[in-house]
Amino acid sequence: MNTPPKAKQIPKKLVKHNDERIDEFYWLNERDNPEVKAYLEAENNYYKEETKHLNRFTDDLFAEMKSRIKEDDESVPYFLNEYWYQAKFETGKDYPIYIRKFQSLEAKEELLFDVNKMAEAHDYYKLSGIAISPDNTMAAYGVDNVSRREYTIQVKNLKTGEILPTKIEKTTGSSCWANDNKTLFYTRKDPQTLRSYQIYKHVLGTDVSQDQLVYQEDDETYNCFVYKSKSKQFIIIGSSSTLQDEYRFINANTPDAQFQVFQERQPELEYSIMHYDDYFYILTNKDDAQNFKLMRTKIAETSSKHWEDVIKHREDVLLEDVEIFKNYLVVTERFNGLSRLRVMSWDFNEDFFIPISSETYTIGTSTNPDFNTDTFRYVFSSLTTPTTVFDYNLSTKTEVKMKQQAVLDHSFDASNYIEERQWATAKDGTRVPMSIVYKKGVKRNGENPLLQYGYGSYGHTVDPFFSTTRLSLLNRGFVFVIAHIRGGEYLGRPWYEEGKMLNKNNTFSDFIAVSEFLITHKYTKSEQLFAMGGSAGGLLIGSVINLRPELYQGVIAAVPFVDVVTTMLDESIPLTTGEYDEWGNPNQSEYYHYIKSYSPYDNVSNYNYPNMLVTTGFYDSQVQYWEPAKWVAKLRLQSNYSKKLYFETNMNTGHGGASGRFEALKELAKEYAFLFDLVGIDR
Repeated sequence: MNTPPKAKQIPKKLVKHNDERIDEFYWLNERDNPEVKAYLEAENNYYKEETKHLNRFTDDLFAEMKSRIKEDDESVPYFLNEYWYQAKFETGKDYPIYIRKFQSLEAKEELLFDVNKMAEAHDYYKLSGIAISPDNTMAAYGVDNVSRREYTIQVKNLKTGEILPTKIEKTTGSSCWANDNKTLFYTRKDPQTLRSYQIYKHVLGTDVSQDQLVYQEDDETYNCFVYKSKSKQFIIIGSSSTLQDEYRFINANTPDAQFQVFQERQPELEYSIMHYDDYFYILTNKDDAQNFKLMRTKIAETSSKHWEDVIKHREDVLLEDVEIFKNYLVVTERFNGLSRLRVMSWDFNEDFFIPISSETYTIGTSTNPDFNTDTFRYVFSSLTTPTTVFDYNLSTKTEVKMKQQAVLDHSFDASNYIEERQWATAKDGTRVPMSIVYKKGVKRNGENPLLQYGYGSYGHTVDPFFSTTRLSLLNRGFVFVIAHIRGGEYLGRPWYEEGKMLNKNNTFSDFIAVSEFLITHKYTKSEQLFAMGGSAGGLLIGSVINLRPELYQGVIAAVPFVDVVTTMLDESIPLTTGEYDEWGNPNQSEYYHYIKSYSPYDNVSNYNYPNMLVTTGFYDSQVQYWEPAKWVAKLRLQSNYSKKLYFETNMNTGHGGASGRFEALKELAKEYAFLFDLVGIDR
């Protein structure tokens, strides 16, 4: 057996609120220090050596997962401003090709971007935010070839194919056009914190240095963004923190006008705006509407005192989203954990739900950029149903299945898999839902390997979705479970509030309660139970194994947010100040001590932890690489830790991992091979 690397210990004293922490591995945040890179490479080499017996199996898993994917695939075309737009994939290629056709799907294909050619010289390449000018002649787009989510915006002349010399750096990648076809609004990021804080406008034909700053967000807890209303009549700047929003707008025909504030920010007033006819429509929590409601106000009277209810607040229904069309609005609601699509005519004479019959599923709006249509596109999937795109005619109440995700596996039959929804009971008595899938024939005898997945932060809900890659687990006898724990919004906004700030420990205890339920009800046993989470889900995994290290055989923590106290005290790190409303501000003593009580890095102890695979990206802007690096280094000091501990840093990527569709599969194949190895599956 190879000797695991040991990082050099250089104790650094950190003092806050008269509390002293000693951090032996603080120095690992020196990105340009050759010793840091040497340690990361040593960990990578150790992982490779320890798992080289899995290389062939990993390659086989990759080939197996890749073989289920239709390589020469294409998206369902959508119509916008006289053109049909579509993305295509070609066999053997990692990146999409974007095309369009004028008026008819039978028209000649016009190439917009072949991302495969654009990415040829890069280890990482992401094209984002394609925005077509109103006259259809120009396309603005963003490119990130580092994986820190800093995009350079460029403009392509779609008549000539020429890429204009314009290069706008350090942006979010997205932009929107005024109706004059020459003015482009975009968002710049702070080069240090990567906070989106400035809105500029660029006029084609002028130098970028002459771009005009039209808005700057000085509150470090806010991010700002800019977009065009679906009606194409307004340019809208939004500025948002976790609990507050503020918008301003101008007519898209007058790009040089002064932006008008819609409604000034107020403590805990959240809202978003859409335009239709003579009104703005507002999705908001105004008047203590915790699950949100829909309101409207006349264009000339936008302050909140003029807002009137359209859909009133309901205690048991979360209002998630609104899609506006010329004749209808479609509302996405969540009731008892399941989303539903509600259709209403503008005169409110029609009000009905698009019918769905399933025990646990995912449903939501798809691409609907066309305002002047009665066709609404939505996506449905479940743990056993491949992702399916439907076009629903809102006036005739008829629908057409446009496409179902292809599963290129002759043995796949959805009826061979069972999906369930069960409920565990947390230690405070709260019922916690979970979605479960397994192959027919799997017996509840307590002997099955089981992978439990969770996230539980930011109000992000992990709905039960279909995955072709997951079949590699299910077909080998694994049970797969999504724990819908507090901190998400599966059961409405209160479900989120009960899993954040000073309630954060509910997230961890919910996850443990689900694990205990699965063992008690003989879906698995501790010796066969595995857990997985990424980013804030990695924090979940790190906290859970500090609380119950004996409960799991193995865990995977991807890009894990594990050094919570130190990160939340460092305002120079991207995202920190904007997250005080999620975790609390540790500059305040109460939050400092609470965060410290669950921060995985601060609570590493001399436990016999489960087998672990930890992954990160060197250029990660969301969770810096040094958080998992320090965590692993500290775990290696524990004398009782006798199981496998592997740490891999992808030296070319950031938070989202590899950029190509097949490169990402290689990373997943390694994770699956790690799990299979622990239960003795080798083929």
